[in-house]
Amino acid sequence: MDMNQENYRLLQVDEDASDEEIKACYERLKEIYNEEKWKDGEEGNNAARMLEKLDVAYNEIMEERRERANAPSGGSSFEAVSECIRNGDIAQAQQLLDDFNERSAEWHYLQSVVFYKKNWMQESKKQLEIAIQMDGENTKYREAYEKLKGRADYRGQTGNAPNTDPDPARGGDEQMGGNWCTQCFSFCYTFLCVNCLFNLCCNCH
Repeated sequence: MDMNQENYRLLQVDEDASDEEIKACYERLKEIYNEEKWKDGEEGNNAARMLEKLDVAYNEIMEERRERANAPSGGSSFEAVSECIRNGDIAQAQQLLDDFNERSAEWHYLQSVVFYKKNWMQESKKQLEIAIQMDGENTKYREAYEKLKGRADYRGQTGNAPNTDPDPARGGDEQMGGNWCTQCFSFCYTFLCVNCLFNLCCNCH
């Protein structure tokens, strides 16, 4: 029996019970054990332990239900969005993102990737800034931001834009240009760029 099933068993309810039914059972059992905990001996000690277990079970069940309720509709997920991006289906990736109820740091990161694929650089940069504000310790977001900022700076200095784009089939952290060795070679040759785009070539092996 997994932990989730154990929690429902402790509260003496089925997994398909409503939130109201779960709360009613929780309060009923809590009232019983609150009375029994004053009894002498092991019976009182057991009631005190059960009170703690009831609190944990109820809180875990309700938290899991809140997370489920806030999950994106239509069965979409971050991985589904990433898969669409890797496959070059940007319209579907955007549709999945629009279906999300909660917009976390990862949501803003993926929205940034979608904007980047559309060549909407300012919008992409803004989304990355939001992601970093929400999760400043995330290395992936910061590296993507620096690469995007480097590209924007290069374009501002030269008035040119690279005619290549990261391969959407690469996926993972490369969605924002994590591995551009092949593209960098072509771009550097064309524009005689000494440092290459984002200095990525120097670090690729």
